[in-house]
Amino acid sequence: MDVYEAIRTRGSTRAYRDCPVESEKLARILEAARLAPSARNIQAWKLVVVQDPAARRALAEAAEQAFVAAAPVVIAVVAMEPARIMHCGVPSAPVDTAIVADHITLAATAEGLGTCWICHFDQARCRKLLGVPLTAMVMEMILLGYPEGTPGPKKRKSIEEIVCNERLA
Repeated sequence: MDVYEAIRTRGSTRAYRDCPVESEKLARILEAARLAPSARNIQAWKLVVVQDPAARRALAEAAEQAFVAAAPVVIAVVAMEPARIMHCGVPSAPVDTAIVADHITLAATAEGLGTCWICHFDQARCRKLLGVPLTAMVMEMILLGYPEGTPGPKKRKSIEEIVCNERLA
């Protein structure tokens, strides 16, 4: 599957089949994440891969979303320098970790897997569950597994609504 097909077909998966993700596929997905660009190439993030059912249930409770536990893999994307600000005045952690997460979701789609970004969770509980120090921050969790069904069509604005030429109109 090429990247354009992965972009077209990727959708949020909230129901997963009860089967594990092969270690070879997970390794390729994590390699895609490793290759993600970051501000000044600092790569100030880490990935915590959670496959233990009890740990996934605990993360589901911290996220107040039961379906989190159904995914055979949860990848927590952790910003190791969450206070770092880029020259343009924008925090680098949300940008860098979003790029990593997007690499994960597109690579997973190419592998025939479903994903879902989870950003609704109790930070303190997730930090404790994942062993994340107070100097770092869990930015998002990506669910990963074989989807139960297929995502519906994407609803997106037209290109004319989102693209401006030369200046913001």
